[in-house]
Amino acid sequence: MAVNFMRSLLLAAVSFAVCSVLAIPTNSSLERRARAQVYTRCSVPNTVALTFDDGPYIYLKDIVNALDNAGAKGTFFFNGNNYDCIYSQAGADRVKYAYSHGHQVASHTWSHKDLTTLSSDKIHDEMWKVEQALVKITGANPAFMRPRNLWELQQPGSRCLGCSWAISGYLGFRDSVGASVQTSKNLYNNIINKHPSTILALNHETYETTAHQVLPYAIQRLKSAGYRLVTLAECVGKPPYQSVVAPKARDSTWHC
Repeated sequence: MAVNFMRSLLLAAVSFAVCSVLAIPTNSSLERRARAQVYTRCSVPNTVALTFDDGPYIYLKDIVNALDNAGAKGTFFFNGNNYDCIYSQAGADRVKYAYSHGHQVASHTWSHKDLTTLSSDKIHDEMWKVEQALVKITGANPAFMRPRNLWELQQPGSRCLGCSWAISGYLGFRDSVGASVQTSKNLYNNIINKHPSTILALNHETYETTAHQVLPYAIQRLKSAGYRLVTLAECVGKPPYQSVVAPKARDSTWHC
């Protein structure tokens, strides 16, 4: 039973991609774009990338503070309008907080929809709107994105994401499906005891137990095992952003 459980865990891929330019493409440019190439691991030995999906949410600052106190970096895959509106005062402040503390910000699509059910135009909107929001709020045009599921990058319509490559990790800690704190800790222990060269870890910033119980434990165990806790960009040896400019002043376009 335990073997089957771990096998199912390892098959639950954590997928990422590197995006192209922040611009509204024409239909012809969508057709010319190739699908993302999938990778299965980080390329920098002895690194761990702790990633957090579905924010910005109320536990973000606690997560950032825990990472900062440990000298660690994390990567936040933000939605535009999922648990909260990214343009709300609180939402934008959280995004700025993570970015200003040196953590990587990236796209998790605008509204967390299943991209396989959408037209090319709607997929583009899911991508472009959250990238636009991140540029307005931080000035950083994200190079990385993650859809809800790996197979969404493998569909014919995924070419309109304009991605250069995708990264498929193997470690989800089941917080989003109701796993207990001890189960998530055990999953961290299991992989740390195997001591792979690198680890990509998927967590969700929307769970209080993840922020306040699982994450501090995981940080302590990973650091004790000798890993460096870095951004996803550093873990794979790629730049985190396509460009960085001055953030924009809040105006009437800041709404969901």
